[in-house]
Amino acid sequence: MASTYTPLGVELMATGENAGTWGTKTNTGLQIIEQISGGYVSIAITSTPTTLAVSDGAATDANQVAHRIIEFTGSIGENTVVTIPLDVQTFYIIKNASSGSYTVQFKYVTGSGSSVTWAAGDKSTKIIYATANDGTNPDLVDVGAGLSLTSPNLVTGINDVAGNELMKVTSTASAVNEFTIANAASGNGPILSTTGGGTNVDLNLNPKGSGVLKSGTAAVKIAGTETIWVPAQAMFGTTTNGADAQAVETTATRPELKVLDFDASTAEYAQFSIAMPKSWNLGTVTYQVFWSPGNTNTDNCIFGLQGVSCTEGDTADVVFGTAQEVTDAGIGTVEDVQMTSVSSAMTIAGSPADDDYTFFQLYRDAADGSDTFTGDARVLGIKLFYTTDAANDA
Repeated sequence: MASTYTPLGVELMATGENAGTWGTKTNTGLQIIEQISGGYVSIAITSTPTTLAVSDGAATDANQVAHRIIEFTGSIGENTVVTIPLDVQTFYIIKNASSGSYTVQFKYVTGSGSSVTWAAGDKSTKIIYATANDGTNPDLVDVGAGLSLTSPNLVTGINDVAGNELMKVTSTASAVNEFTIANAASGNGPILSTTGGGTNVDLNLNPKGSGVLKSGTAAVKIAGTETIWVPAQAMFGTTTNGADAQAVETTATRPELKVLDFDASTAEYAQFSIAMPKSWNLGTVTYQVFWSPGNTNTDNCIFGLQGVSCTEGDTADVVFGTAQEVTDAGIGTVEDVQMTSVSSAMTIAGSPADDDYTFFQLYRDAADGSDTFTGDARVLGIKLFYTTDAANDA
């Protein structure tokens, strides 16, 4: 009986055959097995399809299918197919080193089983196993595509291909919060988010030392609380019960106080207007009054602020929104600078929208029995706090 061969070309000698040549044939078989275990072959794929050759009983590069590591080379000018015989069952480490930006498909020579494809321009290395799981439609499987690491433990970090530190991992005892990375479909951006056991969890991106958080070369502006300073000079007393604009000289050539005086016995008002930044989230605002006492009294003074927003075409003859008030006691020294606490959140009337024009009215509630400060309250200005939801006003 004559010898037969495996799908990878190893000779299976029949009993009583090959007298005097068993040693040579056995050694050749062992060499083929060595090739299958770790052999390398370079194959130029210059036409489509390219069929990997089987050379029965040959421990040479001509027995292409019997090599563990295969490098596809050559210049391809079209999408290319590389095939293996239907009965091959092994695994390969294959690098696509061909030139030309075309796809390379690796498949069984016939049938409708699964195949593995390098996309155009993909010059990566893949681990692929040939299943020979069906006589007609066997499957080829990309190990990388199906590789899954379920909750792997990274002890210290990840290094790059040169062994340099790429990412370091530190441990926090009893940690319950983490970040999650999610990819996205076309037209959407991937997401890096904080998740875990906490209810409201910050995402901290901390540059080292004096480093700046950047996107490309530009510093990233973080959305959040911003301020607008409105000095007394930018306000005006209303026509009815208006606060008085005054200049208070301290000592000659020293700072002068440009103020609006609010009376101790009558509620008086001042107004100003702002085209609010487009980055404003259109929500509530807060404020803080900077003022100076007109006498040495230390009783309470009550300030209030209210606002209304007008879009293009709206009448300006509208009612201000509900005011928020802050109370501050006189500091006891004329010409001292003092500041109120920050107010509670104030809703601006008029359904604010981007690019609206917003009116504000500041007043002293002298008619309130709790306003007991006996002198003029000299307002230097207010600091307006608002929240942004965008990094800029573009």
